[in-house]
Amino acid sequence: MSERWVVNASPLIVLARIGLEQLLLDLADEVIVPRAVAVEIEAGPPEDQSRRALATGKFTVIDTPTPPTEILAWDLGSGETAVLSFALAQSGWTAILDDAAARRCARSFSIHLKGTLAVAKSNDLSGRLFMPSSASCKKNLLYRE
Repeated sequence: MSERWVVNASPLIVLARIGLEQLLLDLADEVIVPRAVAVEIEAGPPEDQSRRALATGKFTVIDTPTPPTEILAWDLGSGETAVLSFALAQSGWTAILDDAAARRCARSFSIHLKGTLAVAKSNDLSGRLFMPSSASCKKNLLYRE
């Protein structure tokens, strides 16, 4: 079965911060970023690595369907709403997001999901790329100056 991921801002930002945004592209067969997520990332500082990652054109940015009222009722951010709306409308896609409320929403609609650490763990298990352990990445992210 192919891996198809629709990515929210925080996983892309976090992985880009530690130079591992390529993991998203290497571990999935298809990766898309909703336009609402791209707008959110592009509003960040010019030196932000996730902005640079989007600017490479490696990530496909798409327009997403109008969110259903059931997802809008969760009052999530525009990026999370776009990710979940797409994953709900298109079967076989995994939502890649970290926000706790968005994860609860995904579970309530039976949307398959992964967080940033699950992506890192997938890499640990795939053996395709070298990367520090998930625990090491988590520590580096939490204690970064």
